[in-house]
Amino acid sequence: MVRREQSNAERGLVLRTERCSIHDGHGIRTVVFLKGCPLNCWWCSTPESQSFEIEHAEGNTYGTYMTVEEVMKEIRKDSAFYFHSGGGMTLSGGEILAQPDFARSILRVCRNECISTAIETSLCSSWENAASILPYVNTAFVDFKLVDNALHRKYCGIGNRLIHQNLIKSNEITDPFGLIIRTPVIPGINDNEAELAGIGEFCSRLKHLIHVQLLPYHRLGVDTYRKLGREYRLPELKSPSEEHMLECRDIVRRYVECEL
Repeated sequence: MVRREQSNAERGLVLRTERCSIHDGHGIRTVVFLKGCPLNCWWCSTPESQSFEIEHAEGNTYGTYMTVEEVMKEIRKDSAFYFHSGGGMTLSGGEILAQPDFARSILRVCRNECISTAIETSLCSSWENAASILPYVNTAFVDFKLVDNALHRKYCGIGNRLIHQNLIKSNEITDPFGLIIRTPVIPGINDNEAELAGIGEFCSRLKHLIHVQLLPYHRLGVDTYRKLGREYRLPELKSPSEEHMLECRDIVRRYVECEL
C-alpha cells in the first residue's frame, strides 16, 4: 500500500505549543506557535520564530513538523480549562498566514469542536489567505507597528502597505469576529506624536475593532539572538516608563479606545 503524501493543510512547521496561557486572549488558552515570518522586526522577541527552517542552537531545537491531528491532541488536553474559564486556542507565530492551509485547518477543527479561537498575526500576506481564515476566528490580534511605510521597511524589513490594505479589507468580513490591534511601543521609533496619532486615526476606520492595545518594549528575546548567533540591533534600548506608556495611550485615545 502506497502512503498518500500529506497536503499543506494536514502538516505544518510548529515552533512550540504553550499550555495554560493567560496572556493571549480571554481565559485559559493553549497557544500554538507556527514557525516562519516574512517580517524581520528589529525588536522581535522570538527570533527563533522567523526562519522557515528547523534550527538547532546550543542543544535547543526550534521547530518540528506536526500534523493537524497532532496539534489538536495538544489543544484538547486543556479542554476542561476552556469550558470553565471561557478560554480556547490561540494560533500565533511567526506569521500564521505564511502557512495558510495548515492554519485554516487547525482553526476549522477547533470551531467544529466548539473551541474558541484567536489568532496573532501581522496580516502580512495576500488578502485571499487572510479572508479564508478570518471566518474561523473569534478574536484577531493584529500587530500594527508603524504608520510610516519607509520606517516600517527600515525596521521590519518590508513596507506596510499590504498590511494596511488587509486591515481595511477586513471591514468586508461579515462573519462576527473581534479585532484587537496590538502596537509595541518602541522608544525612539514609534512612540512619537505622529506615529501614535496616525495609528489611532487609521484604526478608527476599522469596523471590527474592539480596542488598540499598547505593549511596552522589552528585551526578553535578547539571549535567543545570542544562541542563534544573530546580532540584536537595539542593544542599548530600554523599556518605556509607565508614565510614558500612559502618555502614548492618551494620544491614541483621541481616536479610538486604547488599553495598556
